[in-house]
Amino acid sequence: MKKLLLYCWICCLPCLVWAQSADIHPRILNREWEAAWIACPGVPLKSFGVYHFRKSFRLEAQPSKFVIHVSADNRYRLFVNGVPVAHGPARGDLAYWYFETIDIAPYLQAGNNTLAAVVWNFAEHMAWAQISHQTGFILQGNTESEAVVNTNSTWKTLPNYAISPIPVRMEEMRTFIVVGPGEAVDGNRYPWGWEEKTYDDSQWQQAISLYKGMPRGRGTGAVYYLVPRTIPIWQETAERFRQVRRLAGIAQVPENWLKGKQPLPIPAHTRATVLLDNQQLTTAYPEIMTQGGKGAVIELTYAEALVDEKLQKHHRDRTEGLQIFGYKDRFLPDGGANRLFRPLWFRTFRYVQVDIQTAAEPLVISDISHQFTAYPMEENARFSSDDAELEKIWKTGWRTARLCANETFFDCPYYEQLQYVGDTRIQALIALYVSGDDRLVRKAIQDINRSRVPEGLTQARYPSAVQQFIPPFSLYWVSMVHDYWMHRQDDDFVRQMLPGIQQVLQWFADNIDRSKDMLGGMPWWNFTDWTEQWQYLNETSIGGVPDGAEKGYSSILTFHYAYTLRQAAELFDYYEQKEQAALYLQQAEKLARAAYNACYDVKRGLVADTPQKTSFSQHAQIMAVLSGGAPLLQQASLIERALADPTVTQASLYYRFYLTRAMVRAGLADFYYASLQPWRDMLALGLTTFAEKSEPTRSDCHAWSASPNYDFLATICGIMPDAPGFAKVRIAPALGMLKSVAAAMPHPEGMIRVSFERLPRNAIKAVIELPANTEGALVWNGKSYPLTSGNNIIVAR
Repeated sequence: MKKLLLYCWICCLPCLVWAQSADIHPRILNREWEAAWIACPGVPLKSFGVYHFRKSFRLEAQPSKFVIHVSADNRYRLFVNGVPVAHGPARGDLAYWYFETIDIAPYLQAGNNTLAAVVWNFAEHMAWAQISHQTGFILQGNTESEAVVNTNSTWKTLPNYAISPIPVRMEEMRTFIVVGPGEAVDGNRYPWGWEEKTYDDSQWQQAISLYKGMPRGRGTGAVYYLVPRTIPIWQETAERFRQVRRLAGIAQVPENWLKGKQPLPIPAHTRATVLLDNQQLTTAYPEIMTQGGKGAVIELTYAEALVDEKLQKHHRDRTEGLQIFGYKDRFLPDGGANRLFRPLWFRTFRYVQVDIQTAAEPLVISDISHQFTAYPMEENARFSSDDAELEKIWKTGWRTARLCANETFFDCPYYEQLQYVGDTRIQALIALYVSGDDRLVRKAIQDINRSRVPEGLTQARYPSAVQQFIPPFSLYWVSMVHDYWMHRQDDDFVRQMLPGIQQVLQWFADNIDRSKDMLGGMPWWNFTDWTEQWQYLNETSIGGVPDGAEKGYSSILTFHYAYTLRQAAELFDYYEQKEQAALYLQQAEKLARAAYNACYDVKRGLVADTPQKTSFSQHAQIMAVLSGGAPLLQQASLIERALADPTVTQASLYYRFYLTRAMVRAGLADFYYASLQPWRDMLALGLTTFAEKSEPTRSDCHAWSASPNYDFLATICGIMPDAPGFAKVRIAPALGMLKSVAAAMPHPEGMIRVSFERLPRNAIKAVIELPANTEGALVWNGKSYPLTSGNNIIVAR
């Protein structure tokens, strides 16, 4: 029966009614809720715990609409008559605590009905991305018609002591990892069937009421200020493991076991190991269905790749001579039939090792599979060329972006699941170009805006229970707002960000050394890039920080500030704050000119990292160009020298995004195609997503390395907004050595479609289709050709 319910859930996903804000009754947003936050009595609400809540009620007839609003701390999963219908809440903070709005009418029926929820608080083990106060659950009917299900003392509750945490400790994993615990589930203590309508909850306790729900902007005080969820509920899609790569303790597995068509029997008193290969990295809920096996122990270990004895990764397809190393879940079957183990939070893996130890009773694993989960971002863009490997890069980059988008953007799904601003700027552009869905982009901008502290900086990652400040990331948040403004006509939203932008830029202004007109010594962690030269050396030398950041006069940081000031000047000028815009532009020019004059080395023809001119980096050349500090006629030579000189500090996969921006600005966009070798190298290593950095790498899936999915469209195809809101389109293709390219991408007015074919004498045939109400220009060899809505066929020379 459990398996049947699981498949019903998957089938119902497309039909799930996620109610829009228009379905929210005004009183939900404007006055104290009638529903109360509830909890289980007699338990410590700030400690680890898993709790079940149930409410049974009768309806005279199946309703046509039954809208409810749901939230919890930390998280919940909600069932209606045994069918899972929602999970959340979307991560926020106490001042902006999200609730989901769902129409559950399709799952209700005339007569008896039951709502059931599992709520968990990982407490001291929780992911760093999780902000929390204490365990609680709240459900509010939209109108009087749904008030019968409001959470109060009529709900019943049960603590689930079958589930305990398996801590994921950094010292054991030998790396930085903060995604929360693994889970141990003792089937002998588990209340099987708790979500079913027919379950007997007569021995459960009455829930206690804590305090009423309070919408943001109302009341005299509240622990949580409730706001509507602004993004869709994540998808779940059934997937199956592809291959058994290693087997021990049993002779074989049935041919159709991985297809869910044959069970895997494990005899009594047997120790067995099965290594499963998904053949591509995924983010998913593993699910294992068992029969019998009382006293057995099943342990699942998850990894992106197998490793050697030094924990080094090799070709990602390789298993021979390698071992699995990763976090774990553990399940103890109680001997019952159709026992489904599924962790409360998703796991990230390519490989899963299943270690089984049976006792006196044989065990049957009737099925093992997983439910892929991610933000439901659709791939609406397309790209192809005469270089077939670029399509593999496109496919791999898109999977990277998908796995790094959930209720927030993630830097990486295996190790951190945190929304870092530096990563998120790139992710947001990929989302806008490939999907066209801007909802998670808006949420990210708003999340970071809400993280700002009184001194002016935003936090480097947010939501996060652990504060972190990276001043350059605050500048990237300003760039995110500028990017969004150029791609979407959303003036009310952008205007809300202007005060925050001013505060960020003022923080930097307060750190200018006026004697040199450069940024002086900077507090906090001024991370710029993961390079070989900027490593952690000791307790006082923080990794990723360029020369001059701590002691003062970093050309990179000063140029970066000037680059952002120019973007802010454009924003403030557009929104009729002319005086502020002029001030920002004046500051940008002054700082960029001063940094260039102080740091340019005539002998090397490069900009140094500091006025001492003892270190040089690609980063300094990149930011000198982007800030306008480098004279126009010298920009190309700076980039060319930086690319040709192996002694300068090299940009990592992350910072190559900015290298590309600088190449485009310097008129070297055609260099981009030749710069893709690191991505080709990752494909050759068997990666199915793109890594955090070149080998050796910690993370096999890092969103900032998916930048080709943006640049194939924005640089190779040259599709860029030429006016705020993408009101005009500028198409300046940079094909490099390619002979033909075809692509399509979403635009606020429809789809942009392009194809380019090289012709003799450096000419191209361009076929460009613009959506309605859109015009622009094709730029080739310095000439501009007008484009109008509809089909444009141009031979450009």
